[in-house]
Parts: sequence; structure tokens; C-alpha cells
Amino acid sequence: MNYSRQRESIKEYLMSTKEHPTADVIYQHVREENPKISLGTVYRNLTLLVDLGEVRKISTGDGIDHFDADTSAHSHYFCRCCHRLMDVDVTPSVDQILAASSAGIGTVEQASLLFTGICKDCVINNETNNNG
Repeated sequence: MNYSRQRESIKEYLMSTKEHPTADVIYQHVREENPKISLGTVYRNLTLLVDLGEVRKISTGDGIDHFDADTSAHSHYFCRCCHRLMDVDVTPSVDQILAASSAGIGTVEQASLLFTGICKDCVINNETNNNG
């Protein structure tokens, strides 16, 4: 695969943030240093980086994919209220991975958990607004 300055910019931005940005957010940031980059180029490069295993794509069920340069074993928490996506230091157990492998569905190359709910900040804000 040939070196691409645009792909490198996308990867550098992802590695510089603990957020889990969408393609649109990545596009806005990368465009600051490379104004000629298109949103389509960002999507194509993200797809390639995901296929190469250099970036993780996270689907939260809201129809918008988020991206994470941290491909280590960890899980995520998605707040239904504020739509923040956060890292959670919980990994699927070996027993769960072995059970999935032995279920006859095929080999398991990666396992991840996505927790969904209302984050503590939104719970506090909702309680404050309801009591105020």
C-alpha cells in the first residue's frame, strides 16, 4: 500500500484524541491542515484503516459510526442522552470468547462490548433540572 499524507493526517488526529469522533468531526479537524481533502476521502481512508486493523469502528445504534485509534482490548459506554462515547476498562472474558468460537459461527478475531445507558453527568443534570 502506498503512503498517503491524507491517511496519515487522519490517523494522527485519531491518535491525538481520547474522544471517539465521527467521520464528520475527523473531516473538520483534518481539513484545517489540508483544506483540499474531501469528506469522501476521509470515509475511504477510515474504511481502509479499519480493514487494516489500525483503527476501530464503533457502531452505537444511533446510525452514526465513531472511530477509535486505540485497538487494544477495551469496551465502550454510549450515553443515550448526550451521545458521548467513552472508554470502559472492561473486556470480554476468555470464557465468552471461547463460547462464541465453539458456537460454530466461525473464528473470533476481535471481541468488544458496548454498554448503553445514561451517563452520570446526564443523570445529575436531569435530577438538578427536575428539582430546580
